[in-house]
Amino acid sequence: MDCKIFYHDKCFDGACSASLFTRFHRECVKTATSYSYHGLVHRAGALFDEGDFGSGENAIVDFKYSASPRVTWWFDHHQSAFLTPEDQKNFEAGQADGSQRMRKFFNPDYISCTSLIADIAQVNFGFDTAPMLELIQWADIVDGARYESAKAAVEMAAPAMKLTMVIESSSDPTLVQRLIPLLTEMSLQQVLDQGFVQEQLGPLMDRHWAALELIKQRSTVDQGVITFDITDQPTEGYNKFIPYYLHPDAIYNVGLSKSSFRTKVSVGTNPWTKLMPTELVNLAEICERYGGGGHARVGAISFPPDREDEARKAVDEIVAELRAAATGHEKNN
Repeated sequence: MDCKIFYHDKCFDGACSASLFTRFHRECVKTATSYSYHGLVHRAGALFDEGDFGSGENAIVDFKYSASPRVTWWFDHHQSAFLTPEDQKNFEAGQADGSQRMRKFFNPDYISCTSLIADIAQVNFGFDTAPMLELIQWADIVDGARYESAKAAVEMAAPAMKLTMVIESSSDPTLVQRLIPLLTEMSLQQVLDQGFVQEQLGPLMDRHWAALELIKQRSTVDQGVITFDITDQPTEGYNKFIPYYLHPDAIYNVGLSKSSFRTKVSVGTNPWTKLMPTELVNLAEICERYGGGGHARVGAISFPPDREDEARKAVDEIVAELRAAATGHEKNN
């Protein structure tokens, strides 16, 4: 029987979650003879196609909830985990009657979905997490933006940082599917040293520095909020810490970009701001108003590629709200 794992694509934590789940399932559950992988991305409209679910077990990690009866495992840590109130009621019903209590898990207090899966697998199934500690630790660092500085995040000396860039920016749709099984067995440096990864790394590093220059030219900061629009330069991804590297004193960032399948509004909080967490705006709640979501400190909204006007309107409204909040912080301090 095949276990098909659906993971948050173009995301380091998504890849790590799929890898850790694979090893846990293989060692502790032992009901599958093979594993296959399917990347999911946030886009306008339906996020799941019922026809994609396999005939065996189907697991969703680090992505929104699906009420499909064909989904046998689910793990997520995003505040915006449920697309609709009905989805949330479906999840809660399965928890209340016990039918899904040991198969579907949600806890927004976790920094990464990888660490959520690790703890649940260890406590409830006896999974040995020791061989995966490097993966778990770096998933927390990357997904929680726990870098020591913007310089470390942007200049990317660590193998995990380079792998993150490859995962987020590669145009090869099969790359993450090839990485996931390797991450179950190899160190991050060993994975980075793989020939097919190195082939991607050089050109992507060049593109990374070009993106830094582009955002440097386009970004401005006003009342504590960085803004930039690079929709005329379509990209499949960029390092989300570049704005804070360029404008270290800013509090928030709102960027508008475009890829092959969406116009994206990215909203973030400077991880190195000196403000207390209680003083900061919950960005997931803002993004949810526009059909997006994320975490309290970082979120995003996806619009169809041809609806830039709607995306720009959302940007204007969000920027105004964050500037007002940032101005309030300054007055209170």
